[in-house]
Amino acid sequence: MLELLTSPGLPTNRVMATCPKCLGPLTDNHKCPRGPLTRLSDALATTAVGALAGWVLVLMIDERAAGALILAAAALGAVLATAVRQAINPPIR
Repeated sequence: MLELLTSPGLPTNRVMATCPKCLGPLTDNHKCPRGPLTRLSDALATTAVGALAGWVLVLMIDERAAGALILAAAALGAVLATAVRQAINPPIR
């Protein structure tokens, strides 16, 4: 039984370090898949889409809404869109 467990033909579990930026396996030829510019543009696009959705929703309900209401709805839409993106996708680092 001991020979069976220690035979060299069995695969061994290797512990591998993780990259602090992308959380991927840190091998000798590791390169993070996404750069900082891509991550920044993804975050800004999500925020813009959420703000636009909040603005449109307020204008659908009230045609002549106050500026503060439109601004608050746009901010809330941006925050909610960012929260949904972070819940669905892995964290942006």
